[in-house]
Amino acid sequence: MKTIKIVKIGGNIINDEKALNNFLADFAQLEGPKVLVHGGGKLASELANQLNIPVTMIEGRRITDTQTLDVITMVYAGKINKQIVVQLQAYNANAIGFTGADGNTIVSVKRPAKPIDYGFAGDVVKVNPELPALLINHGVTPVFCAITHDANGQLLNTNADTIASEIAIGLSAHFSTELYYCFEKPGVLTDVTDDTSVIEQITLDTYARLKTDGVIFEGMLPKLDNCFHALKNNVQKVHIGNTAMVFNSKNKHTSLQLS
Repeated sequence: MKTIKIVKIGGNIINDEKALNNFLADFAQLEGPKVLVHGGGKLASELANQLNIPVTMIEGRRITDTQTLDVITMVYAGKINKQIVVQLQAYNANAIGFTGADGNTIVSVKRPAKPIDYGFAGDVVKVNPELPALLINHGVTPVFCAITHDANGQLLNTNADTIASEIAIGLSAHFSTELYYCFEKPGVLTDVTDDTSVIEQITLDTYARLKTDGVIFEGMLPKLDNCFHALKNNVQKVHIGNTAMVFNSKNKHTSLQLS
């Protein structure tokens, strides 16, 4: 079974044109099957502000009303996704952009309004990996943005980390899957102010202890929850760190495993 790399990039790359182009140049040269997943929250917020559309965040999560959904669709599925695709084409990597609606690849349900009404936010319920797998086997690289659909005509804003995890799980039926969460830090840290304090391996037991001790908290918790969800559902390897780890496994980063 072929090995595939599913790579999720965040705002620290997307918001820096030079960093994004450098990453895409390297990503295009990455051998073997691959998938790219991206968000783009900062650019969406900037456009919303320009259009005088209020930006409301609760615990780091965006409240997605109708106007906000229009903005993120324009930014995620439009500007960012197509800019990534066109750059990959320029670097001789044949790519195609996806929302979850395209090819019916990712179906979600609208998140319940209690205790907080996040509006048109989606929770993934099903991934249909057959079309992406077909394209990948023909040398095409799917580029997924953070939008899914409910199979009833409604687009939904969906967490990009979750999308990466669910795609990795879905593709595990066709490939040996490796999931890479790239962000601005070199890995999960024992001290958020010290980039040298990388925890190089985390198991479920380690994770429980780190949470109890307050070493891992807030935004890192849902990311690690996604990691272990993937590992429990046939994803072979999960890594967290900066983009260097994708291209050099010896680069210090955090690897996760069940035990």
